[in-house]
Amino acid sequence: MKIIECGTGYTSIPAQMGAATEIVVEELAKAFKKLNVNYEIFDIQDEERAKTNLKIREVKVPKIFRKKDVSLGIMHKLKRVVYSLNLAKQLRKEIKSSNEKLAIHFHNQYNMFFFLKTTSKKLLKNVKIFYTVHSYIWNNKWENIENVINKKYFQEVYCVKNADKVFVLNNITIEHFTKQLSVDLNKIYRIDNGVNTDIYKPANSNEKDFIFFQSGSVCERKNQLEAIRNLTPILKDNENYKYIYAGGIIDSEYKNKIDEYVINNNLVNKIKYVGELKPGKEMCKYYNMAKAFIFPSTAEAFSLVILEALSCGLPVIMNKKNILEVSDDLENVILFYENEKDLKKLFEEKLLKQNEYKRLSNNSRKISIDKYSWTAVANIYLKEIIKEMDGNINEKLS
Repeated sequence: MKIIECGTGYTSIPAQMGAATEIVVEELAKAFKKLNVNYEIFDIQDEERAKTNLKIREVKVPKIFRKKDVSLGIMHKLKRVVYSLNLAKQLRKEIKSSNEKLAIHFHNQYNMFFFLKTTSKKLLKNVKIFYTVHSYIWNNKWENIENVINKKYFQEVYCVKNADKVFVLNNITIEHFTKQLSVDLNKIYRIDNGVNTDIYKPANSNEKDFIFFQSGSVCERKNQLEAIRNLTPILKDNENYKYIYAGGIIDSEYKNKIDEYVINNNLVNKIKYVGELKPGKEMCKYYNMAKAFIFPSTAEAFSLVILEALSCGLPVIMNKKNILEVSDDLENVILFYENEKDLKKLFEEKLLKQNEYKRLSNNSRKISIDKYSWTAVANIYLKEIIKEMDGNINEKLS
């Protein structure tokens, strides 16, 4: 059996920017390599690919689509289509030449949609198709997303209905798939994302300020402005309290609103934007500068940055109002608040008290290692893939 992990074509693997799905593909492949699993990544051509020892087969695309620009305009859509068609061609070539069973694992609706639409069912005789749903859109009430699903996610609906096994990151997605799309519950499996606990780990910092850190694309969905508003009373209490945020600017108008609020509320010396950070060591440096990670995002499937922060021993603060499903085991290490007053109380009773802070920090790191290492997550993926391939899950997995 061979597992083929399909890069999305958004940016090359290893990702050199904040690209959550590409990070998932990379980390799964690393774990499969560690577990001695026969795997290969099929990924977009890149002459400047970051150094890696992962097994990667490049999918050629015209030079115009190999640019580092990842803006989400018409060229982005064309790039997705062209890459997906060329990926499909490469996959068919692999299927025809392979003598072993293939598990093809897709992570993007364009990729799988065009593969299935251009590939005969006869060719897929010894192939099983797996699809992981990374889209945040499903984490909402059906009446709020139905029109968007029909207009922009019809490809994903097709993928979910035609995959042999579908992996999802939260329970509300399962509910939508079974109740609204009539997908068989038996072919859906809930699995959480993981974190590289060897890279994202606590480190001593000489930082004297109490820093609240947030990482994510700068846009309304990531809700940086709401975080700043809620933190304003705390930030004004002490000159050593600061808020730092990082991420690519997706919405320049939203970034202007943030800047305007900061100026109008005399927070220029309290708020710092540090731009797009590279995943890994650079990002980890900021986690370790901070004393807490604030997560106000209004819609996510299962956020990697929460796990990265926890793995670095950072307490995570989350607004209860936001529609975000959190695993039961994370309920004990994430701090929830409802408003400014509630957040200030939480800050004083949990984060400023040394013993309580140390307990939160230790528990955050422990749960990351025990339940969310990529080796643990990859083992779950592997067991489900093996079960689907031949019904045999007795293969030794370490």
